[in-house]
Amino acid sequence: MAGVDGSLASRLDHLFDKIRRPDGKPYSYEQVAEAIRSQQGVGVTHTYIWRLHKGKSDNPTIKVLIALATFFAVPVTYFLDPQTADDVDEVMDRVALLHDAGVARLAFRAAGLSTPSLETLATMADLARKIEGKAAHNGDQPAEETPEPS
Repeated sequence: MAGVDGSLASRLDHLFDKIRRPDGKPYSYEQVAEAIRSQQGVGVTHTYIWRLHKGKSDNPTIKVLIALATFFAVPVTYFLDPQTADDVDEVMDRVALLHDAGVARLAFRAAGLSTPSLETLATMADLARKIEGKAAHNGDQPAEETPEPS
């Protein structure tokens, strides 16, 4: 797993590798910096994100860590706590198989919730699939898509 060495650079590398744009392409440093500035009001440059990612800088402010965590939809403790990083990386690796950024963001937000909360989210997802006319989800297997009407 990319986050195994525990460095900020390694954890950012894993996020850049696994969290993709909706078209499946990786985010650029410019896109991440611009999104953080415009959506969160945190003044960060693409060069600084590059420096963090490459290990040239390794002591960002908590504000920058929160902004990066928010952008990548992971808990800020992903950067600080090895157990959280391992848990999130495991979810990320599983979700990456689906190649669906929306599903990945939902899974990251659900990471660490209690069993009853996860069951509630699963019920809500089943209801949303039904409303959209999608095939029912079957346990831990990816759901098959219902063909769109012609």
